Amino acid sequence: MRRIAPILLATSFVIVLGGCAHKPATDAQAGSPMKFNFGKKKDTQAGIGVNGYLWRATLDTLNFMPVASADPFGGTFITDWHSNDATPNERFKVQVFILDNRLRADGIAVQVFRQVNNGSGWTDASVSPDTTLQIENAILTRARQLRIANIESEK
Repeated sequence: MRRIAPILLATSFVIVLGGCAHKPATDAQAGSPMKFNFGKKKDTQAGIGVNGYLWRATLDTLNFMPVASADPFGGTFITDWHSNDATPNERFKVQVFILDNRLRADGIAVQVFRQVNNGSGWTDASVSPDTTLQIENAILTRARQLRIANIESEK
């Protein structure tokens, strides 16, 4: 029994580390468009773990912001800080979590972070709840447009 325990421990360690070595495809970072092949019965594409319409809509909606991390398998999309030219002393960062493989309003969660430069550096500032809601609605609207376009192209 004492010989088996170290072997099981080592095997478990190798399996866990092997899973960490996987680097997800981040087509948004590479700049190439992701190709979606939506099925007639399902709203998801084989190969990604979340709803394809919500994923593509997220990429389309936040395409003006630099991407820090994008994981289509886990459904996380995180932007880097972005400042608008009109307000250079203010910057935003957005995190989108796709929570479901179905196209549903509660299948997405958005977090928005804001910082202001007060002269001595960037400090956290409050974000209007309406901002988060507007981004969620824009993503959901775009996802519905993509789904409708897909349905019409199948006719």
